[in-house]
Amino acid sequence: MSSQPSKKIKAVGAIGAQEKFTEKMKELALEKKEQETQMKAFTLGIAYINLVGKAIPPGPLSLVPEEDAKRLSLVCFAESAEERKVAVVDSQNTDVKAYLDELGKKVHTKITVFLISSTSMQAALKMYAQLPRVKEEIAGVEITQENLDAYGEAFTDIRTVNEQLKGVTLTEIITVLIAIALKTRSSDIHIEAEEHDVKARMRVDGILHDLAILDHATWPKIISRIKLLSGLKLNINDRPQDGRFTIFLKDDKVDVRVSTLPTNYGESVVMRLLRSSAAGLKFEQLGLSEYSSKRLQKEIDKPNGMIVTTGPTGSGKTTTLYAILNYLNSPEVKIITLEDPVEYKLGGINQSQIDASKGYTFAAGLRSILRQDPDVVMVGEIRDLETADIAINASLTGHLVLSTIHTNSAAGAIPRFLAMGVKGFLLAPAFNAVMGQRLIRKLCQTCRVEVQLDQEPLERAKKILSEISPTSGITVDLDTLKFWGPKGCNDCHGLGYKGRLGIYEIMNMTQQIEALVLAGQISEYAIQAEAIKDGMITMVQDGLIRAAAGITSVEEVFSVAD
Repeated sequence: MSSQPSKKIKAVGAIGAQEKFTEKMKELALEKKEQETQMKAFTLGIAYINLVGKAIPPGPLSLVPEEDAKRLSLVCFAESAEERKVAVVDSQNTDVKAYLDELGKKVHTKITVFLISSTSMQAALKMYAQLPRVKEEIAGVEITQENLDAYGEAFTDIRTVNEQLKGVTLTEIITVLIAIALKTRSSDIHIEAEEHDVKARMRVDGILHDLAILDHATWPKIISRIKLLSGLKLNINDRPQDGRFTIFLKDDKVDVRVSTLPTNYGESVVMRLLRSSAAGLKFEQLGLSEYSSKRLQKEIDKPNGMIVTTGPTGSGKTTTLYAILNYLNSPEVKIITLEDPVEYKLGGINQSQIDASKGYTFAAGLRSILRQDPDVVMVGEIRDLETADIAINASLTGHLVLSTIHTNSAAGAIPRFLAMGVKGFLLAPAFNAVMGQRLIRKLCQTCRVEVQLDQEPLERAKKILSEISPTSGITVDLDTLKFWGPKGCNDCHGLGYKGRLGIYEIMNMTQQIEALVLAGQISEYAIQAEAIKDGMITMVQDGLIRAAAGITSVEEVFSVAD
């Protein structure tokens, strides 16, 4: 009987010894894992740290959101004025590298990387539970439809905004300016410090308009408000900064790209409004005439070749390319773009942004893109021979390539490419079409008025319209021409114009133009003459046809396209 308790005590002792043994083996396994991680860090040439049992302060821990920490297995565990210390499980992961790069830009300090084991990472993740939970806020400016309606009623005439702004509090000024910009469909807001005051201007349909004169004493508060919104450093005013924020509307989202520049009297600020709805522009919404649309669509539908759009900055080239991409976008087509910068996000399309500071140029990016087996490639701009050669060779090897170049006309694109050093025997077969374009303001259809042109512009308009290519099949009755001009009303905020429209010239590559290129006859005028024989309608002719239809004014056409 007395032996039974003794056996029980021995059994309990054996279980305790087994538990101790198991715990010891776990400790040894963890130590081995840490040693392996330390050796791996040594091999990679980076620092190692064990975070098990170490407390991480809330400041650095909150720098990386918990969901990002879990997704990428990285955590910020220490910070100072000079650096942020970040621990990662896999330092070679491309997503981790990209995240750390963005983090460095965000905090404007050095990021020092430490390698940790998965055990350390799990210990660090448990510390997120100790962080105080705060209500999540949208990183943007909320402007309700009620705001827009209220400001729309108050600011019906863009020429009287300055007087009406006098009754607005300082904290509301930025919101008011943004609301007016959205109401008038402005593309940019300019706020510039001058010697005695601060001037606010808006670019509406490509034209800058003075809006308000603000007291110079208010400038520090205004610029601080803008910097806070866009994530810029408040204490930096002696060098340019770039940031952005988002405006959330009922049916749309507007990204605001902010640029600050130091000037003699304070920083100049430009806020560019990028509406997400602009990225969804359809091909048929470009404003191409039925004739030009058919000429261009025929070339877009080809499986390979090159389509180039030309024009100065601000002529709508990128918008045109986006509309073409939307037309081509389908599940069976792989489309990759290379842009500087990516302004609009396009669903179903791979978009890549160049970064010249890291050697990721248009040429380098284009080489990488072609290894991704795309069907369609869009290159934001062709600036040099290297990019041109790669793009042209891509178009000759089964890809449809879209791009832009800075020339004054469609015919001018060919001499521009040849001047870069592109070989004519490659250029001629590569091109499908070249499109010249400009943006013109549309007359407000509510208040437009019929006008009698002076003799000189009238005769000039008639002469240009009389020279429309017979091949196009388009005729204009010169004896019954009518033209309209701007007046100004509440609908157009007193400007007389409302919205913009593209005018185009579509030059298809014909055998005759190809023969000129191969023969070395690269005169822009000779190429244009041949294109007109083939039926090309020039930009100024396209504009005057719209003017005769009451869509725009003759004055607007001549100021933009001739």
